[in-house]
Amino acid sequence: MKISDDIRYVGVNDHKTDLFEGQYIIPNGMAYNSYVISDEKATVMDSVDINFTDEWLDNINRELNGKNPDYLVVSHMEPDHSASITAFAKKYPDAVIVSSEKAFVMMKNFFGTDFADNRIVVGEGDTLNLGSHVLTFLTAPMVHWPEVIVSYDSKDKVLFSADGFGKFGALDVEEDWACESRRYYFGIVGKFGAQVQALLKKTANLDIQTICPLHGPILNDNLSYYLDLYNTWSSYGVEKEGVMIAYTSVYGNTKKAAERLAEKLESLGCPKVALNDLARCDIAEAVEDAFKYGKMVLATTTYNGDVFPFMKEFIHHLTDHNFQNRTIGFIENGSWAPTAANVMKKMFEKSKNITFCDTNVKIISSLNEESSAQIDALAKELI
Repeated sequence: MKISDDIRYVGVNDHKTDLFEGQYIIPNGMAYNSYVISDEKATVMDSVDINFTDEWLDNINRELNGKNPDYLVVSHMEPDHSASITAFAKKYPDAVIVSSEKAFVMMKNFFGTDFADNRIVVGEGDTLNLGSHVLTFLTAPMVHWPEVIVSYDSKDKVLFSADGFGKFGALDVEEDWACESRRYYFGIVGKFGAQVQALLKKTANLDIQTICPLHGPILNDNLSYYLDLYNTWSSYGVEKEGVMIAYTSVYGNTKKAAERLAEKLESLGCPKVALNDLARCDIAEAVEDAFKYGKMVLATTTYNGDVFPFMKEFIHHLTDHNFQNRTIGFIENGSWAPTAANVMKKMFEKSKNITFCDTNVKIISSLNEESSAQIDALAKELI
């Protein structure tokens, strides 16, 4: 894959892994991206997962026509990008490893060596002259690990963005970028919105024509679309108007209430209603919907004086990822002492800028005239 006259793709597609980071479903696989810059100093940008080391090294050899690389730039030390470093160093012992100081500490922990005799430590604003290409490094701490750096090539105006602008999915599969990038962002990077905002400000004055992330496709068309989405996501803004409804239901009565609310919202002209059964859906997609829309309704049963486990886990996912700037409504069910609404509300105590709906729907076992009227009132309040 040609990025520019001098930059080629040498990454790999993974269709073997079923769960990325042991938790995220990746039905269309995953890409571990790496790039080669052919210049006076041949440079490889990042390595790949340990299961694809040989394929990656073959790709490098092919693109460099057998020439030995001079540098390996390491942007991020997560093993899906760093695990092949030692194999690279063994094959190319004269190549210099270029990375941040914290990354070399991590290399010592991962590999037992920090390449002290063959490395260059770079930080904010440092440059690496490759010949006609010059890389400028920007630190990106906690996007989404503390050692991360991104690189800007001033000749071809390429931003090597580490995990920023990444997405789930291998590159040999066609799929919507925003959906899988949003799920990736809020699941993995979402907690660190302030740090992403800081990086966006650092890059705002750069003339970027191509973004080369460590996961997902190379972006070189309509970059404002991707930058605007990242700005919205990292500032916890509302991407689209609509209501996300997440529910758990033991015997179907809470499900009926959630479905009635969805129907009422649609009849009132709500532009989008996203209904999620937390016991059956991909939890990462439910989290994605919660951050995508500005309003959310949580419907669940009281369970052991608490809330149903799937709902409790879902709320933990939201609060752990800095859920904020949203409106939340509650539907609670209980056969004798419903307390779920209060429990759920308390779980958001540390979340910023949360507005709770005035209407709380209380169901005693199953819907009746009173609780049905409360659902209609909640729908009107949300609209």
